Amino acid sequence: MAPKLFRRYTGVYNRGVNPEGFHVSQLKFYVLLLPLSAFMMLPILFIVSSAFKPPDELFAYPPRFWVVNPTLKNFTDLFSRMSTSGVPVARYLFNSLLITLVTVLASIAVSSTAAYALSKKRFKLKQTLFAINTVALMFVPIAVTIPRFLVIQRLGLLDTFWVHVLPVLAMPVGLFLLKQFMDTVPNEVIEAAQVDGASDLWIYWRIVLPMIRPAIATLAILTFQATWNNAEISSLYVNDESLKTFAFYLSTLTTTATGANAVAGQGIAAAATLIMFVPNLVIFIILQSQVMSTMSHSGLK
Repeated sequence: MAPKLFRRYTGVYNRGVNPEGFHVSQLKFYVLLLPLSAFMMLPILFIVSSAFKPPDELFAYPPRFWVVNPTLKNFTDLFSRMSTSGVPVARYLFNSLLITLVTVLASIAVSSTAAYALSKKRFKLKQTLFAINTVALMFVPIAVTIPRFLVIQRLGLLDTFWVHVLPVLAMPVGLFLLKQFMDTVPNEVIEAAQVDGASDLWIYWRIVLPMIRPAIATLAILTFQATWNNAEISSLYVNDESLKTFAFYLSTLTTTATGANAVAGQGIAAAATLIMFVPNLVIFIILQSQVMSTMSHSGLK
């Protein structure tokens, strides 16, 4: 019964778990969640604070959490080193943006079609294939570096654009999330569309995809983070400097600066970390409600 109807017919105010608006009974949740939220915000605040610290505060003892005299010197040093590189910095940035965009779109297409087949189609070895994908969740990337390198070499993908896209195209966690979310789509809806003569492609595009938008948004975030922050592929599989990414360039820049001048290198590293972190934070803030909806339906705890 709706709260308003409940009050109308019983004369009793709803003091349940989810009362309308704010109620005193909710204070216990705020007492627990607000300190926890503040604690979880500390790493983000530390990244922002460190990026604006002058060298004396970066190496102060005891270490300071908050910046006292903020400065932009770390960023000016970073951009001055960028201007002296052989390949224009805009090229690295363009590579990262293009690779990230293509990878996100391709990953959504591959994972969603595979999840649709595993969730709504009937064929042999269906459960076996999903079990293999679930087992793949246990392997960290470093554990498959050598097999992946051998496969990429045999396929002739070294020093190509596609070496950035194909190794991270099918994410096991993405397929798992989409498949679990598609399981919540009623089979009756799909069967009704099939009775009306709809094809699998039409059902997938017009019925299934709109109903799993939260899961797609979550996969987009995970793929974006994995691709945007990935410097490993440029290090292991690419020798052509014009094909490398912005993440690799910043990691190389900060490593070189740290070796030559530890003080300046730490400031440049702090500024580079903030630059790489901000896009991830913005994407997550925009789509965070979709992420929460996905986790509540996918079976993840």
